[in-house]
Amino acid sequence: MSDLNPYEKFLDGRPVQEILAATPATLAGLLEAIGHQRSAASPAPGKWSPAEIICHLADCELVFAFRLRQTLAEDNHTVQPFDQEKWAARYGGISAAQALGAFSAARVWNLQLLRNVPPQTANRKVTHPERGAMTFQTIVETMAGHDLNHIEQLQRIAGQKS
Repeated sequence: MSDLNPYEKFLDGRPVQEILAATPATLAGLLEAIGHQRSAASPAPGKWSPAEIICHLADCELVFAFRLRQTLAEDNHTVQPFDQEKWAARYGGISAAQALGAFSAARVWNLQLLRNVPPQTANRKVTHPERGAMTFQTIVETMAGHDLNHIEQLQRIAGQKS
């Protein structure tokens, strides 16, 4: 596993943009399998509910959107880390469907950006204060691995994976 991309181990060999494009529909299918009532329930003490996982993905999509755009706009940009647990403390009352809508809209916007950047953008340098020097492509790969990590969690909750 790369220190630059802690989610690299989840990548499954598919092109990362294919993973990114498939995630909204995959999440919708998993939420349907889990059901509305179970989506608000934590699967275990101290674990996020499916709705909270989708809220987290929506928050992260906004963070990734900003990181991608700042990396394109500024030379040697340093991204801002965030405390996911502090952000998650505000998820109460947000349904999985609402979070999925926000995630899906932001993902469409990010995919549009990714389709329109030239190939040399992949090597554009950026720094993460906790992970060090990385590239635009590392951010994109992190997005895909992060998706797959949380998809696996939701598959376990839905009973589709052990």
